[in-house]
Amino acid sequence: MTSEPVVTAGAVATSGPATATGPANTTAAGSTGTIVDAGTRGVGADVGRPDGVPKVQGRFAFSSDLWADDFLWGHTLRSPHASANIRGIDIGPALATAGVHAVLLADDVPGRLTYGLEHPDQPVLADGQVRYVGEPVAVVAADHPDVARRAAEAIVVNYEVTDPLTDPEAAPTAAPIHPNGNVFREINIRHGDLDATGEVVVEGTYEVGMQDQAFMGPESGLALPDDDGGVELFISTQWLHVDREQIAACLRIDEEQVRLTLAGVGGAFGAREDLSLQIHLCLLALHTGKPVKMVYSRDESFFGHVHRHPAKMWYRHHADGDGRLVKVEARIVLDGGAYASTSSAVIANASCFAAGPYKVPAAHIVGLAARTNNPPCGAMRGFGAVQTCFGHESQMDKLAAALNMDPVELRLINALDSGDRLVTGQAITGTFPVAEVIRQCAGAPAPDIPPSDDRRDLPGGSGRTTDAADTVRGTGFAVGFKNLMFSEGYDDFSSAACRVADGVATVTCACAEVGQGFVTLAQQIACTELGVDEVILAPAQTATIGSAGSSSASRQTWMSGGAVQAACRAVRDQILADVAADWGVSPEGLVLRDGLVVSLDGQQEALLAQITAGAGYEADVEYHHAPTEALDENGQGNAHVSFACAAHRVVADVDPDLGLVRIRDITTAQDVGRILNPTQAVGQIEGGTAQGVGLALMEEIVLDNGLVRNASFTDYVIPTTLDMPDVTIAAWVEQPEPNAPYGAKGIGEPPTISSSAAVAAAIRAATGLPLPRIPIRPADIALG
Repeated sequence: MTSEPVVTAGAVATSGPATATGPANTTAAGSTGTIVDAGTRGVGADVGRPDGVPKVQGRFAFSSDLWADDFLWGHTLRSPHASANIRGIDIGPALATAGVHAVLLADDVPGRLTYGLEHPDQPVLADGQVRYVGEPVAVVAADHPDVARRAAEAIVVNYEVTDPLTDPEAAPTAAPIHPNGNVFREINIRHGDLDATGEVVVEGTYEVGMQDQAFMGPESGLALPDDDGGVELFISTQWLHVDREQIAACLRIDEEQVRLTLAGVGGAFGAREDLSLQIHLCLLALHTGKPVKMVYSRDESFFGHVHRHPAKMWYRHHADGDGRLVKVEARIVLDGGAYASTSSAVIANASCFAAGPYKVPAAHIVGLAARTNNPPCGAMRGFGAVQTCFGHESQMDKLAAALNMDPVELRLINALDSGDRLVTGQAITGTFPVAEVIRQCAGAPAPDIPPSDDRRDLPGGSGRTTDAADTVRGTGFAVGFKNLMFSEGYDDFSSAACRVADGVATVTCACAEVGQGFVTLAQQIACTELGVDEVILAPAQTATIGSAGSSSASRQTWMSGGAVQAACRAVRDQILADVAADWGVSPEGLVLRDGLVVSLDGQQEALLAQITAGAGYEADVEYHHAPTEALDENGQGNAHVSFACAAHRVVADVDPDLGLVRIRDITTAQDVGRILNPTQAVGQIEGGTAQGVGLALMEEIVLDNGLVRNASFTDYVIPTTLDMPDVTIAAWVEQPEPNAPYGAKGIGEPPTISSSAAVAAAIRAATGLPLPRIPIRPADIALG
């Protein structure tokens, strides 16, 4: 390697003795080196994040803070057209620019020309054709970021613009825009008596717009060429090992020659699960023989990652006179954009959960994910379930009105429970307290929100656009659910290692810390299992440990938490076996506690630091969940591992004349299995709810014939603290999940699933308007 990366933002503070681990200052890049005290740091304790204070103080180093000696800056030239053929590219003006070291095109990719998380259908650099606005065409390396940008702008591309395909419903019968066709996946779920009908039937068509993950830290990274012909990459990502696989294939080098280290991640929410600048960085570094750094601007970030799939959904619900569901029919069309990403998994989730967390004796659900010339779409928090929750909860409110029934009561009499079957035929074998979640949320005390003359409490805020007398209030309710972990037969696993030496535990896992709190949880688990005083979390790297899978799908608490637990228990068993042999007792009569090995009869004890002095004890494990299976031709099968649900109640004030909305109260309850860290649970629920509010009211990437019209935080609006009321958690419904580590369920996605639907329901209640689309714009209300 030509040089070691260093970080300018300073090191992460540690609680306990300072430690040095990994390459220079990779601790500061957000991965490692923190030490915790076992006394109050075990599972279930309210432990603060080791990276929390540095982040608040601005001392935490993100991937954009990485630095190396004599490095270059990279920049990407992107297509301005949604669909075009490339007739020629002249890179001469760029190469002639002073300070430019490389200009690379598709012909410079030495290995596989395409990549993709599930299907390698996306070109590393456009090869004769562009299929969406923002598709990479060339990459440049120069000695200054402005030089790299100007050189990219100097490249002359001869485009033959063609008509884009932008309607996903027209895609299946349109001329193919890709060799793999225009349909990523179609699912037909047929369950029960498809000829069944109900006494009461309601029908509706609903839409969800394209949402951006809008993380705070744009894509960035640093690649360093190695002396062995390989490359080292420090990167913000959600899945180190899959990144490595794709990079190696495109570089045509062995995977062992591609070494990734997780850098500080400034948020993810699914957008860092796909590759963005990873291959481009490595290509430039290997071509120039110098370290190369790239940092996307905010507008480029909108083109550099996938988004939430827009959805069009048709529903028909049948019920008997008492409100019990008889049959659900649905057709769901997702716009996957130009490339596959995770569209197959997203449409599977949308289809499987299209009927909601309800007992449905019969169902016919068709799900279609289509290819278009719109920006690629993929994973985003709650993927698939968010879109269909808006559909099925809108239908449940419509059905309640047709039955003249309380909407909450309708949901309660239809709520799924353990032992019931989904529309896929799968029986729920774990905990699934839907009715209790509904009762706890709906039964929470009604908020006391007296009239206010403070303009900040009114729709429109301090702009004095609304008078209190002009507002109406509505209350809405929604419940949603989603699977946990990967599904449909995927061999989902996570690897972890544990070493105890001199009384200190070191945990190694490649789990990407993207804000979910694994850096805290891993240490809590080690404290609980080993009774140690100090825990070091080693860097997340591909060179030192096997894959941890993706930090997505609400899986890391279960999967990587389970792997860390298993590794720690393996080390514990080794220690106790050796001590038992020395003491002439049974290992079952010994425990690790407070840095000691203690006999249960209280007769003997020894310092763990003395027992593990020198070589120490270590274990490396691979943790798998129970197997699943692919859906069959009728959409039936045990496709999922476990499920979690959440409910939201929202109170909204609306100015019907101006179409302005102010959310006044949000109350929620959630199925959590078991809470492992209360403060982190609150943060996940509040953050997920805020993203749901954004989707309901303001967040949408606006497309015009494939062109993105609002690629900035000026025009793509997200909720601020002034837009969010307090979120009241009425209850964490704790029913430990069998086979899950400590009985815990992932909690990051459910808050986003039902919050959007509840906001829409509240505005409908206030206005009486149908409002079949989110985000709800002021014109939808004022002109409705």
